[in-house]
Amino acid sequence: MEAAEIDRLVKSITDELEARLKKPVRLERDQVCSDCTGTCARRCAFKLDDFLGAGVARLSGAPGLGKTPKGTAGLIDHTLLKADATAPEIDRLVAEAAEHGFASVCVNPAWVARCAQRLGGTPVKTCTVIGFPLGANRPATKHTEARIAQEEGATELDMVLAVGLLKSGQDDRVLEDIAAVVDARRAGSLVKVILETCLLTDEEKKRACRLAVKAGADYVKTSTGFSTGGATVQDIVLMRAEVGPSLGVKASGGVKDLRTLEEMVKAGATRIGASAGVKIVKESQA
Repeated sequence: MEAAEIDRLVKSITDELEARLKKPVRLERDQVCSDCTGTCARRCAFKLDDFLGAGVARLSGAPGLGKTPKGTAGLIDHTLLKADATAPEIDRLVAEAAEHGFASVCVNPAWVARCAQRLGGTPVKTCTVIGFPLGANRPATKHTEARIAQEEGATELDMVLAVGLLKSGQDDRVLEDIAAVVDARRAGSLVKVILETCLLTDEEKKRACRLAVKAGADYVKTSTGFSTGGATVQDIVLMRAEVGPSLGVKASGGVKDLRTLEEMVKAGATRIGASAGVKIVKESQA
């Protein structure tokens, strides 16, 4: 190729790049998303930026996640809470979390020590559940469970409040229940209160949020994923309004695609729990 031809080719490429760079990003996105059905993230690189810009603190996933885009791994709670989870599955969860630098692994109490030991020397946290999944344990039991979990290496505690007591109007006992776990919290640990919103009226959800704030919890969370329903946009709006900007809000259950995740974040969620975490992250990678 002659020098003149090379110069013309370089100029053509340069002109095209300049033209593309001058276009507003939104126009480019509109062109990509013109036929968006809500599951288009395999073809769209803009979705993840939406979540980050909207204030997502973490995302939840599950074993099987592949490599995630740079800067996103620290948002993910890598979760495995099924009753029949085996040691190899837990080890896989831990290995994936360490490899990708996820925020935490979330496991049942029986696996806390194993996870914490294997995650030593990494920034990945160990999260566990307290009074899970019914919340019907006595406060002293939850307190002891939280204390032991932290002794074994957990630094995040997702507790289920006493749903039946809340529905019975026994708010003092519900406050005592949450406070029992908060009182066991060590410096640097987080307490998240699972409301199990599918079992509550709106008035009960509001009371539960106010009690979580009063007890000194760090987060309110919609669901265990083991009851009759999961998160809704309406519940996230309600919970955010009740706890204000200082507490985290976690949407958990029923978040199966990026479109739903985006709706939850816009409604006020700062973390997302999803059984479809693998699918969501793979969509964001594409």
